[in-house]
Amino acid sequence: MQRVVSWFSCGIASAVATQLALSRLKPDQALVIANCEIQEENPDNKRFLKECEEWFGQEIIVLGNDTYDRSIYEVFKQTRYLVGPAGARCTGELKKVVRYEFQEPGDLLVFGYTADEQHRAERFMKANFDTPLWPVLIEAGLTHNDCKAIVERAGIELPKMYKLGYKNNNCIGCVKGQAGYWNKIRVDFPDVFERMARMEEKLGRTVCKKEWVENGERKLKRITLRELPPDLGNYKAEAEVQCGILCEAAAEEIAEDCES
Repeated sequence: MQRVVSWFSCGIASAVATQLALSRLKPDQALVIANCEIQEENPDNKRFLKECEEWFGQEIIVLGNDTYDRSIYEVFKQTRYLVGPAGARCTGELKKVVRYEFQEPGDLLVFGYTADEQHRAERFMKANFDTPLWPVLIEAGLTHNDCKAIVERAGIELPKMYKLGYKNNNCIGCVKGQAGYWNKIRVDFPDVFERMARMEEKLGRTVCKKEWVENGERKLKRITLRELPPDLGNYKAEAEVQCGILCEAAAEEIAEDCES
């Protein structure tokens, strides 16, 4: 019996991918649904997870890295690292390490890659050629908007972060976010903004950068959240922040480029 592992992130795409995989399992396959718990995710995720369990008719196994108390801030404190060219350390410690420890040889993995993210799925498969991937949403031609509609038709309320206008359901205050994102966090979650600003000061690190053009030349400067102008950035125009398996693959590629 082949084990199919669907990594449920509390995002709408991973929810629909899990449900679709359940409906398309072969007789010699069995689905396991796993979730990496992180303290800094929106508390509403627990409600969404429970409602999805009912939808799936199957338990979701909740995992976590207790070395860091399942917290991004414990990762920051213990590693003294926020974010850099190789990505965010919290993703590796709280998601990648957990996945590797849970994974078994021969597992077929399911992630929430949508039809509008086919290039990302291809990049993951290229970087992880020894890890079988089942791109079930891409096979079905389902986009992110399709997934949203399917979840709503199932009678499940969307996670709160989507309803607040965020593009994904990452941790509240993701260190990979850009200026516009952090200015939105400043308004929606001022306590989170303050906590990250204090962490920057404690570690002497920064999560944001300011970009401008001077005399036709692109300039870049890293700035602290205390220095972040309230009108800097445009969250809606910023690239979507990924936090998960795709983020791991991208980070590994960047790290290799930096070493070469």
